[in-house]
Amino acid sequence: MTNPAPRPMRSDAVRTRKLLVDAAAEAFAERGTEVSVSQIAERAGIGKGTVFRHFPAKGDLLAAIVTEKLYALAATGERLTEAEDPARALNEFMSAAIELQMQDRAFCEVVHGVAPDHPEVRNSQETLSAVTDALTVRARRHGAIREDITGQDITLLMSGIYQTASPLQATQPHLWRRYLHLVLDGMRAADAPALPGPPPHA
Repeated sequence: MTNPAPRPMRSDAVRTRKLLVDAAAEAFAERGTEVSVSQIAERAGIGKGTVFRHFPAKGDLLAAIVTEKLYALAATGERLTEAEDPARALNEFMSAAIELQMQDRAFCEVVHGVAPDHPEVRNSQETLSAVTDALTVRARRHGAIREDITGQDITLLMSGIYQTASPLQATQPHLWRRYLHLVLDGMRAADAPALPGPPPHA
């Protein structure tokens, strides 16, 4: 005997869930993962119990929000794989990824520490990694970047640029663009010796 299909969510429940997710996304982006469920519920104008009816734990709520952003970034990258200029496409993708990190305190906390093993987060990270690889391979094939740069290199460089610029974000919010420019200059194909050591593993 097959299990019955789950009932569709009522329209009022759909509206409540969206209100909750929007309020949580704003709170996490502004203040990081330490925001409490009570504070999120108050911001959304709903009861704390309603939050837990939609998400059994705060980690599930965080994962849902971050997963949505990871898939949105992957969609941006997928679109850029069709761009005419592979170098500019990689530049735009890296800019979008770093800007997301700069604007959302909780994003990096979740991806790199709080819930990296959550299945939803892991699946969306794998999707994003595949898109990053595709953009990197395309840029290599067109001679836009060095032959020994990998998609994982790009992922780590984007994180490194964010970590370098974030301490001065309050006074110099666009400083990351300076370091991205430096990184892009260093990645350009040139008659330079091979990079030392093997590439990083995912």
